[in-house]
Amino acid sequence: MKVLIVEDQESLLNDIQEYLNDYQIITEYATTFQEAENKIISFEYDVILIDLMLPGGNGLDLIKLLKKIKAKSAIIIITAKDSLQDKIHGLDIGADDYLPKPFHLAELKARVLALYRRIKFDGDDKIIFEELTIDITTKNVKINDNLVILTQKEYEILLFFISNKDRVLGKNTIAESLWGDYVDSFDHFDFIYQHIKNLRKKLQENGCKPYIQNVYGSGYKFNSDC
Repeated sequence: MKVLIVEDQESLLNDIQEYLNDYQIITEYATTFQEAENKIISFEYDVILIDLMLPGGNGLDLIKLLKKIKAKSAIIIITAKDSLQDKIHGLDIGADDYLPKPFHLAELKARVLALYRRIKFDGDDKIIFEELTIDITTKNVKINDNLVILTQKEYEILLFFISNKDRVLGKNTIAESLWGDYVDSFDHFDFIYQHIKNLRKKLQENGCKPYIQNVYGSGYKFNSDC
């Protein structure tokens, strides 16, 4: 899961990042309206946290932009503004949730995960596809009820694939989704190939069909018709 935090208060931004990162949630951030606008246009995010009061603009306009470009991101407004009108307007134009400051980080994480499940998996804690069962809460993966031991990145790649069934995914797309801003420092994405190779081997050794397939010259695809 990749989360964009749009917040100009440095201490709160750092607290949110540190807390979510402890739960293996990839985070990126923007501290101004322009930075947020550039990231929203350039990258995909599962969940976006948006403060309404930003240097250079209003967070409500970012929500309008997300709807204009038909982004699939879930949106949570986080703001100290307690105006009922702002809250209603934000929800009316497309925000999915509203969390007034100050808030507990545990509640924020719970809302992020709940929205992620709702947007990606119809609100279910368990994803069941043919012989595969993925428990998002425990991060357990089973094939025909047999537990398969995956590394954190293997689990994240599998979840990313199954949430994008039948969509061709390039190495760059996979890397950006699972490593966030860190991909800018990578010279190549050969490590993606190794992670996927190991994942496919573990799945197939445990009786899973070869859903993850190479698409020559383009990347990979989770083929649901396998």
